[in-house]
Amino acid sequence: MVKTPASIFIFTIILSLLGEVSASALCIKNEKANLRKGPGTKHEKLWQVFQYMPFKLLKTKGDWKQVQDLDGDVYWVHGPLTTQKYKCAVIKNNQTNLRKGPGTDHPKVKWAPVDKYFSMKVLKIKNNWVHIEDAAGDKAWVYRPLVWIK
Repeated sequence: MVKTPASIFIFTIILSLLGEVSASALCIKNEKANLRKGPGTKHEKLWQVFQYMPFKLLKTKGDWKQVQDLDGDVYWVHGPLTTQKYKCAVIKNNQTNLRKGPGTDHPKVKWAPVDKYFSMKVLKIKNNWVHIEDAAGDKAWVYRPLVWIK
């Protein structure tokens, strides 16, 4: 096989597409989870996240999952703290409004606005609006482009 720049480029594109298809998502199911530099409690804790934080699953090593967040940062999390039974979302920007219904004609909820990294469980998606529930059980709607869903 001749390795031309074009064939290398096409092969790279095919591999990247296959990697994207095999990647899956997961959510934090516990109240809190520590994200670490490596797979194990002896590795440095880099960040603590709350329930419903979504991640892209990269790989598994024993009971540990290597995950990627909305910013592209990579961490390790203890697998039993995660679930793939439902979708989760996280706010992408500070001062994001949450509403009582799917549209700007609905009033904001009392506890809005929320900031980046506020995580939620996805209940349903209606057009460009996402019905969410936070860890306290409060429900609201958020405009789809303002969240990262996994």
